[in-house]
Amino acid sequence: MTKVDLNIALKSPFATRYENYIGGEWRGPKAGKYFDNISPITGQPVCEIARSDASDIEAALDAAHAAKDAWGRTAPAERAQMLNKIADRIEANLEKIALAETWDNGKPIRETMAADIPLAIDHPLFRRRDPRPGRLDQRGRSRHRRLSFPRAARRRRSDHCGISRS
Repeated sequence: MTKVDLNIALKSPFATRYENYIGGEWRGPKAGKYFDNISPITGQPVCEIARSDASDIEAALDAAHAAKDAWGRTAPAERAQMLNKIADRIEANLEKIALAETWDNGKPIRETMAADIPLAIDHPLFRRRDPRPGRLDQRGRSRHRRLSFPRAARRRRSDHCGISRS
């Protein structure tokens, strides 16, 4: 790694302070408290994070409940398009997000670049396998039938939870 590459890698990818994103806007914590985000790479603070308390959580829940009905009335295909746009933005900023993830948790950059962020992009929440209009039911799920497996290969929820069937 050259000196230039090292300087780029050691420059924090973060803003100096982060607030809460609630109801479509950035809001400071109601108590006005922040804490330092320490990078395991340098052992130094890289930014300040809002120290949210119960009142901030209540505000976030109120905003989520207020948005729930409008989101529920949105056509499944339109919701799928919105979620795909989010995945597209993550993908377009893969290197920057991977670097931030590495600074934040200390994982090797090759792991965040090749595994963590690409897996997040391809998560079913963002990338439905068939988000075309008319291919999703009212809940936004694919209308295709589930794959059929031989009876011996099927598992019941109780099998995974340690609950015996009698």
